[in-house]
Amino acid sequence: MNILLWHVHGSWTTAFVQGPHTYLVPVTPARDPDGLGRARTYSWPPAVHEATPEELRDTPVDLVVLQRPHELRLAEQWLGGRRPGRDIPAVYLEHNAPDGDVPRTRHPFADRDDLTLVHVTHFNRLFWDCGSTRTEVIEHGIVDPGHQYTGRLARAAVVVNEPVRRGRYTGTDLLPALSEAAPLDVFGMRTEGLAEHLGIPPDRCRTADLPQSELHAALAERRCYLHPVRWTSLGLSLLEAMHLGMPVVALATTEAVEAVPPVAGTLSTRPDVLARAVRHYMENPAAAAEDGARARQAALGRYGLKRFLDDWERVMTEARA
Repeated sequence: MNILLWHVHGSWTTAFVQGPHTYLVPVTPARDPDGLGRARTYSWPPAVHEATPEELRDTPVDLVVLQRPHELRLAEQWLGGRRPGRDIPAVYLEHNAPDGDVPRTRHPFADRDDLTLVHVTHFNRLFWDCGSTRTEVIEHGIVDPGHQYTGRLARAAVVVNEPVRRGRYTGTDLLPALSEAAPLDVFGMRTEGLAEHLGIPPDRCRTADLPQSELHAALAERRCYLHPVRWTSLGLSLLEAMHLGMPVVALATTEAVEAVPPVAGTLSTRPDVLARAVRHYMENPAAAAEDGARARQAALGRYGLKRFLDDWERVMTEARA
């Protein structure tokens, strides 16, 4: 199949494009959010092709994977009037947990009969009101980076983009107290100045924005993975850390309670419990390695790439039927 999808979420797309199809990724001269083209910091196979809006007008497309509401309009415009869901089969992939008035949050693609709405977690499907739209859950899949864990650095790793702007959503306000349990290394986009913003001594909170090829090795050197997120969808970085063999210390919120079994680390809604767990790993490297090995086995069993691609193959085949 020729599958049209926008480059919205680099980590998720890296797994999706490992399938047996041709993937058309829009590109614009400015490489803006509607035309990023191929990833520059992820390894994508040759089957991913960039296509300009002009080229897409006459390009055969068998399926459109929409990920943002305005892409429906863009797709019809760039595909020469062909309408996703009417003239071309379509699915809408929802990456995020709902926001706003959460118990009653209405999905923008609720009550549609022309496409399937795919959620990345069961938590998301539970909390979004999708009306009569057909919904599916396809849990994440990870390109296995291998068991790289050494834990040689008695520091905790955190991965979050824009922690200052996102604040309480990503648990940024919890980091000062957690940094007293162990020094933190916070990886992600726009993390610079985080220690100063939070009033954490620089030696207790370092930041870096690394490409995925370097990030995995850096994470694996840290003693544990800390996930203080209150309200987002399930972070792929958490699942990648588990694949690496890292033990997890996480808030027991959203889908984390399903993804991280008790043998793989500690989950709690109490920050003081998380702090104790971090201290435990700092003082007991062997226990950290043992829990990390169990985290890896759990992640391989539930979030393996083959299961992910098989699930998508089924949904895409049904969408075209």
